[in-house]
Amino acid sequence: MGNPVTREFEVGRHIASGGPGLCWRIYNGTKKSTKQEVAVFVFDKKMVDKYQKFEKDQIIDSLKKGVQQLTRLRHPRLLTVQHPLEESRDCLAFCTEPVFASLSNVLGQWDNLPCPVPNDIKEYKLFDVEIKYGLLQMSEGMAFLHSGVKMVHGNLCLENIILNKSGAWKIMGFDFSISSTNPTEAEPKYTCKEWEPNLPPLCLPNPEYLAPEYILSVSCDSASDMYSLGVVMHAIFNEGKPVFQVSKHDIFKSFSRQLDQLSTMSPAVLNKIPEDVREHVKMLLSVTPNVRPDADQMTKMPFFDDVGAVTLQYFDSLFQRDNLQKSQFFKGLPKVLPKLPKRVVVYRILPALTSEFVNPDMVPFVLPNVLLIAEDCTKEEYVRLILPDLTPVFKQQEPVQILLIFLQKMDLLLTKTPEGDIKNSVLPMVYRALEAPSVQIQELCLNIIPTFANLIDYPSMKNSLIPKIKSACLQTSSLAVRVNSLVCLGKILEYLDKWFVIDEILPFLQQIPSREPAVLMGILGIYKCTYSHKKLGIPKENLASKTLPHLVSLSIDNNLNLNQFNSFMVVIRDMLSRMEAEHKTKLEQLHIMQEQQRSINITNSGNQSEETKSPPSSGSQIDDIFGSTGVNGKENGSAATASQPNRMSLTLEEKQRLAKEQEQAVKLRNQQPLAPQTIKPAASTNSQTKDLTSSLLSSMTSLNNLSMANTARPAPAQGTTIAAFPTSGPMVGSMGAPVSNGFNPPMGFQAAGMGMGMRAAGPGLYGGMATTSSTPNFGTISQNHASVGQTHRAPDMSALDNLFTSSKPKVTLNQLGPAATPGANSPWLSQYGSGQNPQTQMQGVGGAPAAGFGMQANPFFSPQNFSQPAAAPPNMKHGASVNSDLKDLFG
Repeated sequence: MGNPVTREFEVGRHIASGGPGLCWRIYNGTKKSTKQEVAVFVFDKKMVDKYQKFEKDQIIDSLKKGVQQLTRLRHPRLLTVQHPLEESRDCLAFCTEPVFASLSNVLGQWDNLPCPVPNDIKEYKLFDVEIKYGLLQMSEGMAFLHSGVKMVHGNLCLENIILNKSGAWKIMGFDFSISSTNPTEAEPKYTCKEWEPNLPPLCLPNPEYLAPEYILSVSCDSASDMYSLGVVMHAIFNEGKPVFQVSKHDIFKSFSRQLDQLSTMSPAVLNKIPEDVREHVKMLLSVTPNVRPDADQMTKMPFFDDVGAVTLQYFDSLFQRDNLQKSQFFKGLPKVLPKLPKRVVVYRILPALTSEFVNPDMVPFVLPNVLLIAEDCTKEEYVRLILPDLTPVFKQQEPVQILLIFLQKMDLLLTKTPEGDIKNSVLPMVYRALEAPSVQIQELCLNIIPTFANLIDYPSMKNSLIPKIKSACLQTSSLAVRVNSLVCLGKILEYLDKWFVIDEILPFLQQIPSREPAVLMGILGIYKCTYSHKKLGIPKENLASKTLPHLVSLSIDNNLNLNQFNSFMVVIRDMLSRMEAEHKTKLEQLHIMQEQQRSINITNSGNQSEETKSPPSSGSQIDDIFGSTGVNGKENGSAATASQPNRMSLTLEEKQRLAKEQEQAVKLRNQQPLAPQTIKPAASTNSQTKDLTSSLLSSMTSLNNLSMANTARPAPAQGTTIAAFPTSGPMVGSMGAPVSNGFNPPMGFQAAGMGMGMRAAGPGLYGGMATTSSTPNFGTISQNHASVGQTHRAPDMSALDNLFTSSKPKVTLNQLGPAATPGANSPWLSQYGSGQNPQTQMQGVGGAPAAGFGMQANPFFSPQNFSQPAAAPPNMKHGASVNSDLKDLFG
């Protein structure tokens, strides 16, 4: 605090130490104005409080000299000073390029380091390529000092070699450097100071790295620095230990003994040094200066001919190369990168590569290497070290190779790039690629999108990516782009939801204008994928209304060959089959539900019939088959009676016309959705199943006898017969069934509507009957009605068959034979009192009840032959069948 350096730089944490005796503390720092990262070297004057004032001054002056000399020198192998030395009352400080640590710290010398020692220093291990290239850098630095500046460093040791943030080795500590007295001459001369053991250690070079002549003969030259380099090499391979330990109390005696040992050096001294450099180190440690190789010779050692060292050396001289040389080097770099340690690649090579992004022509050559490095980085390293430099490159559209490279590595980018940067930088680049003018770019983009579709968030895919693909397909003039668009959509369908596909993708297929076979097959592929995918699927409504019509129209396109047409038909048939199966299943389920409901209703309504055990009447059967006809209780049989005489006078042609009209009415009536129900035979043993036609005729006979006026009805005429039917037997139907009374369940007859034709005995024998709806008045039924004869045959259902089967052959009148006279114990006699003369029974007429059907249509019907029944006497007893009929009629 208080040093002028702090005005321009923010000082961070203590990270390392370096310089003579590791006296400089090294801190992280940033420049306030530019946020540029730096290293701040600080010397705390409290460290020399134990010395006398003149000794303190000597130490301060020595340190100042070293920093000032370093500031004047500029070379890639020397530590770069960013801000010159600043002195305050309590410290010295200057700023340099970002630094990791000194070589001494890395090899285990932790003096003046923070406590505890940072793990990155404690665990740091030098790789072989780092050692090789670091020694090569030292040799190059010495060559610069000796040949370029004509200067001897004078104190080359581990603490004066600094590893910068990228891992490059840099030289500092020029406190005891000696410049040539004749810099213009070829042979420089250096004046060496005599060793003064009484000076503080910070005022003297490190004696363990000094050449023997420096102490014993007070002479030095460039070869003296080469000896120091040999000791440095030995210390690197021996965990930071120099060749000899020097006693600083008796420096001269120690050097004399060291001189003897150097003359007869034991091989064990150098046994840890690699064999291919061992002889060179031995020469560097020679007692005779002339035997030691110079710096230029050291740079040419085979030991440095390592692919990693050469690669790193090339990067350091990259600024000297032209674009052609750079491009050739970057093309071969992917083969070298896997052979190098990750730390070297990330901290040495990566910064050099990203620095080339400012040169657009070099980006296509640099970018593949950067992305290759990114693959080996963790997500945190990628975000911290690579993404900031890639972000501007995402926006570059020229040259087009940049887009190609990014698209090929899209899975890497989407995996390691944070979500916000994906939306802001990566996906916009993909959208630009889809809209690029180059067809090749669009094709590649469409081919690559499915490979990373699972990494794209759904909103981005739905709202941005899919619309871009559809637009590219519709607007392009390239068949390849259109086909690839369809293929791309087909591959990413599984990442979309069902209704988005149905609402957005399938309608889009119908908008595609071209009809090339490849396009048609692409459309078919999307339909097939959607239809067969477990998660998607096409509803049968969409299949029927949109998908199948579209596919069928495409299938007959003239551009398709036989195999392609067959492919269409396979899909179409499959869709039809599934649609049929699904809809059939639906209808079957609906039918089962309706049948269950109907059976419940029948069960409920059948409880009453089971109690009475009475057979259903013809009117009930008709209602079950055709539904209720809506009987109007206000009407009676008088209307039919009034019109009967006119119907009796109908001609044969009119009868035939009415029959045809009724046949047409039957056809129309059969179009109703309700199917005829099966009529169960009567369970009663006391009665037979009645002929439907005879029941109708009997009912109409009774209706005819009802008066239209309100006057009292006359007593029935006993023994009256029907003149048109002079027969002694009971009246039978067209199929020989006995005629029933026809008053069982309710029969409804509409006053107007469509009639139902019937087949009579002989052509024109029975015409269509029409009547108004009426409800019989059972209170006026006479006891004199003739009872229907009972036979002991099984119930005959042929009357119903004749009723509903229009194709039955006509029966002549001669085929209608008389039936047996009913016995006296007939249940019908007990229902209506005393029986009538059997001759009053009328021959049955087969007919079908329907709207417009009435007894007036029978030309042989004579109302005078039927007596008008009076009101039922009070003592009249109704049988069980009548009670059942009344219940069916009136509830």
